[in-house]
Amino acid sequence: MSLARQWNEIERGLPERWGDARLRLTVEDAARCDRAAALLGPAQPYRSAPQQLRFFASRRGDAPGPDGIRRLLKRLDRERIRGTLELVSAGAATVPAEVARTTLAESWAAQLAKLPPDWSDIYAEAELLSTDYLERAALLMAPLNPRRDGGKPALRFRCAHTFGYGASPEMVRRCFERCDAERIRGQTRILRVLADTDPVQTQGPVWHLAGRTI
Repeated sequence: MSLARQWNEIERGLPERWGDARLRLTVEDAARCDRAAALLGPAQPYRSAPQQLRFFASRRGDAPGPDGIRRLLKRLDRERIRGTLELVSAGAATVPAEVARTTLAESWAAQLAKLPPDWSDIYAEAELLSTDYLERAALLMAPLNPRRDGGKPALRFRCAHTFGYGASPEMVRRCFERCDAERIRGQTRILRVLADTDPVQTQGPVWHLAGRTI
């Protein structure tokens, strides 16, 4: 059985709310262990025995997620590196109580309720409970032009109240409702906000953060 298929079997046996999975790969040919380690580089494997590599998958963003591990193992399969993949241990994801019972749309409504009535522009993020959600959430949130920022499982976007750069608050809510319908869980956070802006010969304000324009 290919290594990618072995990972598929392991993943299916993990609990629904798993947070990380520690793995051990025993390479059949000791002479190819160094090559296997190089191909698994993003997972930062370490050699625990002459023919064994250990690494882990994480749904919290601190290591490759399940899809990332699958892609790395397919590299080994393409080079016909054979071996046995085993689960050493698995840890449960810690879900804050307020996140577990609050949908993204509800979280967004709560964030808006804290703003002054004359707010005009928002830079915000939706931090998801798992990296598993990122690709699907990015698709469902496409009208917001979301972008990744850093290693955590979060998507950032702009929102404009009446005019300017960014989606309307109603569109943001609708995108989050789509995510909620597919049980994509997380919480929203407003990172920056402007109020009572009056652009002159421009569509709206532009933020420069860490040398980038957003």
